[in-house]
Amino acid sequence: MTSVADPSATEFVRIADGVLTIVVSTPAKGTSLDFTGINQATPMLADLDRSVGAILLVGTGKNFCAGGDVGAFGAAADRGAYLAQLATDLHAFLRGLAVAPAPVVAAVHGWAAGAGMSLVCAADVAIGGTSTKMRPAYPGIGLTPDGGMSWSLPRIVGTGRAAEILLTDAILDAEEAARLGILSRVVADDEVATQAAEVARSLASGPRRTYANIRSLLAASPTNSLAAQLDLETRTISAAADSATGREGVDAFLAKRRPDYTGLD
Repeated sequence: MTSVADPSATEFVRIADGVLTIVVSTPAKGTSLDFTGINQATPMLADLDRSVGAILLVGTGKNFCAGGDVGAFGAAADRGAYLAQLATDLHAFLRGLAVAPAPVVAAVHGWAAGAGMSLVCAADVAIGGTSTKMRPAYPGIGLTPDGGMSWSLPRIVGTGRAAEILLTDAILDAEEAARLGILSRVVADDEVATQAAEVARSLASGPRRTYANIRSLLAASPTNSLAAQLDLETRTISAAADSATGREGVDAFLAKRRPDYTGLD
């Protein structure tokens, strides 16, 4: 695929090959969460156009994201108000990720701590490196989780394990994070960025309507009964069969050719 020009592209947010790449941390911020990219991307997530088929979260320093800028917390005249605003901005971004039709991929190199770990838990696919480490980091500075970690982590690892991780401020290495399902896979450290980008590009060239519906089904499943989920699956697969994407997928399978989902809803 060729790159799609993004008139709003910056060093923090850009679209190419159907992938919306968002920089969540930079060396300038000591790899702590950089709200420049977060705040630029939030309105885009609410109105993704057909040029975006996947979302890729990256850090540009030695870590994916080392959490919040604790120095800025301490310097704030009103720490409670300051943290409330940061959490509000971060949560608006996470709400956008949750409802976006495009799958979310995270390239997790180095540390993912605090809000950085929350972002990993919010991704559909998280690629880590052999040296990747995770830590909630909130108890260490006397704070409680944000970024949805108290909601997402129990759903990934179970309530009991999540309680232990959060309360003991556990450090998880890459192998343990993958075993628990927080990381989707672990690759060599120098391959994290390229493999995550490859996954994002592959998703962007796939059946976008299908991926959006899969995300919706997964989002509904925690609160649905089995009967309600089965009914939802019936409606979803029936609608998919009548869609251009579904017709192309089935026809390509029968014709023993590779499906072409370009431009299909």
